[in-house]
Amino acid sequence: MGWLGGKAQPVVSLDVVEMSAVELHGELVKLRRRVQTLSVVVRLSMTLLRVSGFHLERAHVSNPRSRAVLIRAAERAQAVLPKKAVLRILGLSASRYGVWQRLQHGCDVEDQASCLRSMPNRLTAEEVATIKGMVTDDRFRHVPTGRLAVLAQRLGKVFASSSTWYRLVRDRDWRRSRIRQHPESPKQGIRATGPDEVWHIDTSSVRLVDGTKVWLHAVIDNFSRRVLAWRVGVQFEITNTVAVLEEAVRCAVTRDNQPALMTDGGVENYNQQVDQLEGEGLLRRVRALVDVRFSNSMIESWWHTLKHQWLFLHRLESVGAVRRYVAFYVEEYNAKIPHAAFQGQTPDEMYYGRGQEIPIELESARQAARKRRLAANRAMSCGRCPPLEDVAA
Repeated sequence: MGWLGGKAQPVVSLDVVEMSAVELHGELVKLRRRVQTLSVVVRLSMTLLRVSGFHLERAHVSNPRSRAVLIRAAERAQAVLPKKAVLRILGLSASRYGVWQRLQHGCDVEDQASCLRSMPNRLTAEEVATIKGMVTDDRFRHVPTGRLAVLAQRLGKVFASSSTWYRLVRDRDWRRSRIRQHPESPKQGIRATGPDEVWHIDTSSVRLVDGTKVWLHAVIDNFSRRVLAWRVGVQFEITNTVAVLEEAVRCAVTRDNQPALMTDGGVENYNQQVDQLEGEGLLRRVRALVDVRFSNSMIESWWHTLKHQWLFLHRLESVGAVRRYVAFYVEEYNAKIPHAAFQGQTPDEMYYGRGQEIPIELESARQAARKRRLAANRAMSCGRCPPLEDVAA
């Protein structure tokens, strides 16, 4: 029934072949030998590629001519093998092969960075225009970009993630109409012209390993960044603030000045005992960001440095341990560690005025080191380097 219902298949017999049986047998042997030879060549080539580690998946083919050669070879091979097998042999993915074909033949959509059909999940042109309109609209300038993405979804305009909004704003350089009108806070804090002109006082705290709080009190000179006095206390006590102030006044290098004491509004800085020091003319309190526009950031920065570069590198198990660590760091900070703002001078040298020659000495030492470096490098030579005399000539 299959023979009766199906189409008649052409039958090739020895009668329609012009070759004789002997010639046909010889041609068959020749073709078999050729197939065996090609199989061996292909196996050797594939083994060589696997051993060498080369694979198109890990190679970037940027030359258009090389891509065209691969595409033509793949198209010719598809006359014998299916496309999937050809790409598997070449080590190419179907998407990458399709991108190469589109780049070779060109694309009608010239204003797009990549093919729309290869990336169907990307935003349409209308959605991008809607996002741009909402980003640059004055009516939404008070809404942050991340929340604006959710607001657009609530309004039913664009359904895209906030990361997509951030990427479009960054890549397309869209500017939101959010120009600040109110004057900003000063970027540079108050700067003194000499020692004991402006002091900074503040209180901070650290926790021991058992959770107990330890309170730190310190006074810093604005001009030299020197720590004039410090205390470590078990409790938050006003007497510690008064003690560090009295010590700073007693050890001041210029007794005639009345330092301006930069403080915050804490009770440790505004009390009867500190008022007495101010009444005796020993100092003059200035409240940061109230009496002046400047903040008390200098000593706050020192607290951050003390904690994160020294105290937190140890297990703070007791108040005595914290006191020892602070004493060590204050000594190192004042006397040994050069400050970047003073061209190599330490806070002690700036405060007592005995390091004026250090910037000059460091500059001369840098120049001498540069000359030695140039001489050492120019003296190096190898067989390929021409002599210095030939280069100079």
